[in-house]
Formats: sequence, C-alpha cells, structure tokens
Amino acid sequence: MKNLLNRITIDPEICHGKPCIRGMRWPVEVIIDMLGSGMTIEQIIRDHKELEKEDILASLNFAKLYISGHSIKDVA
Repeated sequence: MKNLLNRITIDPEICHGKPCIRGMRWPVEVIIDMLGSGMTIEQIIRDHKELEKEDILASLNFAKLYISGHSIKDVA
C-alpha cells in the first residue's frame, strides 16, 4: 500500500492543495466520484489515458485511510 500511496501528492499550487494523482490536476475526490458513478477502473483508464490502474487503487487506499482517521504519514 505504501508504494501506491506514493502516487498521491499534495501541493498547495495544484488544485488548492487537494490530494491529487502524481502531481497532475486529478484530485482523488474526482477519481472516487467516477467510481461512485458506476465507472469501472477499465472505463476510467480508457477514457483518461494519463491515468493508470495503480492511480485508481491509490485513490481508493487514500480514501480508506482518510475515512479511518489516518493520513499518508501514518503509513510511512
């Protein structure tokens, strides 16, 4: 899981400091929203070529940590 979470970056200059995928303007919340709307990982990757399966899995792991009251620092 630690390797996956390395894909999540937080930079105040990108998307107002929201957790994003690999420094891109892809907030974790958008990935979670796409999954919540019923899109599969394969559909997301097909529609957004810059994303990788590991990015989606990292978003899910980040969301799990956040909801459980932890942060990326707790995994380091």
